[in-house]
Amino acid sequence: MAEHIHSPLDDPSPRRGPLVPNPFRGDAFGRAAEGFARMMGTPAFLVGMTLFCAVWLTWNSLAPESAQFDPRALNFTLLTLILSLQASYAAPLLLLAQNRQDDRDRVQAEQDRQSNERNHATTDFITREIASLRLALNDVATRDFVRSELRDLLEDLEAPPARDADTLRTLLREEVEAALDRRTADATTTSSKEQNSQ
Repeated sequence: MAEHIHSPLDDPSPRRGPLVPNPFRGDAFGRAAEGFARMMGTPAFLVGMTLFCAVWLTWNSLAPESAQFDPRALNFTLLTLILSLQASYAAPLLLLAQNRQDDRDRVQAEQDRQSNERNHATTDFITREIASLRLALNDVATRDFVRSELRDLLEDLEAPPARDADTLRTLLREEVEAALDRRTADATTTSSKEQNSQ
């Protein structure tokens, strides 16, 4: 059998990266736009731009006409073009930076909402658990209740007997008679039930 020979088209070589990195790929351009927007919003930029324009206007107004590169007679056309060019690039970069910040704010708001929902659920659970513990503790003797009961028992034990022997005999006799009466009543009830059943 003939052996199959692989041609170079069957086994392509791995893709190589670009020789020059693309600045628009990934997040690099967005980060650069945000950096530019941050730089334009600083006092240093505003002071620098003011000084640049002041020097430009002063030079082209007071310098000899042969040294002026943007003469006043032409209404500082070059300065106007430079400032227009800067504004035309600054506006979209500022909007891009603002859109990225809006996206971050939206994600942060969603995370905050989810966190608030989790916190609310946890708070509800803890509230229910505390309520069930309170209900369970209503059936349990508290420390103060046990202490008061022990205190009452101790007072009863330490108190001298208030009754004499005759009173105790009378109470005992009454209790024995009451027990006998109950026993007799139970016996008569049982016998009457037996007679009724026959």
